[in-house]
Amino acid sequence: MMNMVKIFDTTLRDGEQSPGASMTRDEKVRIARQLERMRVDIIEAGFPAASPGDFEAVRAVASVIRESTVCGLARAQEKDIRSAAEALAPAAARRIHTFIATSPLHMERKLRMSPEQVFDHAVASVTLARQFTDDVEFSCEDAVRSDPDFMCRVIEAVIRAGARTINIPDTVGYAIPFQYGDLIGDLIQRIPNADQAIFSVHCHNDLGLAVANSLAAVQAGARQVECTINGLGERAGNAALEEVVMALRTRHDIFGLTTRIDTTQIVPASRLVSTITGFPVQPNKAVVGANAFAHESGIHQDGVLKHRETYEIMRAEEVGWNANKLVLGKHSGRNAFRTRMAELGIPFESEAALNAAFQRFKVLADKKHEIFDEDLQSLACDTPGDVSGAHYELVALMAHSETGEPPRARLVLTVGGAEQISEAEGSGPVDAAFKAIERVVMSGAELQLYSVNNITSGTESQGEVTVRLAHEGRIVNGLGADTDIVVASACAYLNALNKLASRSERLNPQV
Repeated sequence: MMNMVKIFDTTLRDGEQSPGASMTRDEKVRIARQLERMRVDIIEAGFPAASPGDFEAVRAVASVIRESTVCGLARAQEKDIRSAAEALAPAAARRIHTFIATSPLHMERKLRMSPEQVFDHAVASVTLARQFTDDVEFSCEDAVRSDPDFMCRVIEAVIRAGARTINIPDTVGYAIPFQYGDLIGDLIQRIPNADQAIFSVHCHNDLGLAVANSLAAVQAGARQVECTINGLGERAGNAALEEVVMALRTRHDIFGLTTRIDTTQIVPASRLVSTITGFPVQPNKAVVGANAFAHESGIHQDGVLKHRETYEIMRAEEVGWNANKLVLGKHSGRNAFRTRMAELGIPFESEAALNAAFQRFKVLADKKHEIFDEDLQSLACDTPGDVSGAHYELVALMAHSETGEPPRARLVLTVGGAEQISEAEGSGPVDAAFKAIERVVMSGAELQLYSVNNITSGTESQGEVTVRLAHEGRIVNGLGADTDIVVASACAYLNALNKLASRSERLNPQV
């Protein structure tokens, strides 16, 4: 086991704390299934005590995952730990992850506790968690700015109390790789019972060093890395799972370590998380970006054609890029559609859900002759124009844009089942469509983000639009996809409004 690095994925917990990235229960289950397919060791499904919605989401994930350990986060408080234990009860393998801050700044300013009080809470929380599971993880929040002597004392005590994983997080992204590696190595050397626990790292990317810090810690003896798909997470995000895994695999000559990860599932996982959260992947993102294996320079192209390894240190197929292929067409049947969606990790809970998605597929196939895996992923995302029962639904839209004339849009919406017609002018057809919607709904929401990405290449491609709205402390992302970018934009805006209107959507964790 000393040659194996465990991968602890916290996309569903820390990744969700990105403003606008909150996920529904069903979305969390979909991502968890993909993580299990990718053979992630531990899936941190959420923070059960944070809200009833998060509790139910963790319980739902715990009920379906059988090959990975399901983890719930808990502060060093009795009610948090009992909540996590209850939510995780259905899991085949469960872990309670409890934490408390150990830095002087956090203890004094945030917790308003003395070091002795923090010490007592740490030991008591691990002792209580062990009543529910043998797999307990303890984290020293803000470890990088903590006193190493105090951390040694706390860690030795919590290992004695039964913690079998010790996490040393760089909570605020403050560490530098050589410093962080020295800290991990020093703790492992100094703590007498360190050999009874696996040391873990959880790095934030505020200085762009999360992956570098994680790898430095692994070199120093850490054997678990906490990370997220696409580097999603609070502020600048977390260490990106795909980068950590492929660095360990590609530079096995340096690290001599392996993971259990099925790397061919990395790109499908990246696409799924991007689609559900509405956070697009930048084209030059390592491993999963659209340009990660593209070569523009003539010198590079010539070298790759002669021998791939001249400019490529990984094979695109190793991380799942071979999935971009024509799979279905307008004459494909329902069974072929269901089978391919299952292969992509998109099961249907009912025949009605399958039928609705299949109808969307047929509509798209009439507009776009070549249907790729990315198109099928987008079909799985509900949009207001094709989901019955949504408070706001798009029935029809007409947009007009002409040189020298103000762009305008006319649309028909249903609001709570009743049709309404609205028209507006704007600086462009999308702006006009949004203003026409607001004339009806009068939401008062602030538009924080409008982003457009093509799902596949070519002018026939669907455009995928992300809209982020903020209202009364809530931040939500809406997603829409269509070959007509104005329709996609209106759908994304209405999708976000439906989330604001739905009280089943949890509050943004930052609030």
